[in-house]
Amino acid sequence: MRILLIEDDTVLGAAVRDQIASDGQSVDWVTRLDAAGDALCGAAYDLILLDLMLPDGRGIGFLRSLRGRGDVTPVIILTALDQVSDRIAGLNAGADDYLVKPFDLAELSARVGSVARRYTGNPNPIITHGPITIDLAARSIRKDGKPVPLTAREWALFETLLSRPGQLLSKAQLEEKLYAFDAEVESNTIEVHVSRLRKKLGSAVIETQRGMGYRLGNP
Repeated sequence: MRILLIEDDTVLGAAVRDQIASDGQSVDWVTRLDAAGDALCGAAYDLILLDLMLPDGRGIGFLRSLRGRGDVTPVIILTALDQVSDRIAGLNAGADDYLVKPFDLAELSARVGSVARRYTGNPNPIITHGPITIDLAARSIRKDGKPVPLTAREWALFETLLSRPGQLLSKAQLEEKLYAFDAEVESNTIEVHVSRLRKKLGSAVIETQRGMGYRLGNP
């Protein structure tokens, strides 16, 4: 997934960014609402992590504006405002979830995964794909009952294809989902990850359409 983090606290922002990256996701971090608007104009995000108190305005107004123009990108609010009325206001404005600071980073990862599953149509965290069993919540895979260890990037790539069964995704689309704006991406990075996934999960688990892209196959 590609995630937009809107947070002006540099210590918390860096911790959240590093946590999301360690999960194998791409994250673009901005500290102001005007920069967030620019980022949304330039890229398609799968999730937004939104602080409510930003230097140039309130996150609630930003969220209402987002929903008002028909943007349904899922949003998780991250804020120190812990009153029930604040939570209700955030949810009524269109937020999908709400985390009060300080929060555990592992819980953040779990909330991100839960919201993502709801939006991709896989609310059940356990998916079976041929001989492969995928636990989306635990971020684990078994093939023929045996655990298969994946790196964070391998997991992110496989999860992206799994969430779009039958859909052909170009190399550029996969790079956009897996890497932030400022990440250095080698020209053969996607090919390397695809090759490793095939070795671990089966040669047919990912199909290649030459010159076009990749899609989930039948292992």
